[in-house]
Amino acid sequence: MSNQIQSPNDKKPFNLEERTALFGEVIIKFAKTIRENTNNRSLINQLIRSSTSIGANYMEADGADSKKEAKETLHWLRMIAVANPDQKEECRKLWKETHELTLIFSSILLK
Repeated sequence: MSNQIQSPNDKKPFNLEERTALFGEVIIKFAKTIRENTNNRSLINQLIRSSTSIGANYMEADGADSKKEAKETLHWLRMIAVANPDQKEECRKLWKETHELTLIFSSILLK
């Protein structure tokens, strides 16, 4: 499995390993902006776990698990947006990137 794929937006190749690692970093930074309370604590933990597993699973060449973790991350972003309406726009941006990763892994698995 090659980690060089073509970006649909700018037609430049990019490294999927790097993209998933950067995504995990962005999620960790985002999680720090969410106020901590009883409801959010569990949501934040789940979001960080699932989003950082995307890259780890990809590095282990397990695209099926990467796709599963990406789909799970979509769910946790939705729950955080509901629990924290002030974070809704940031969740939407992160949801979009997660969705793109899900599509990429789906495409890889179909090949």
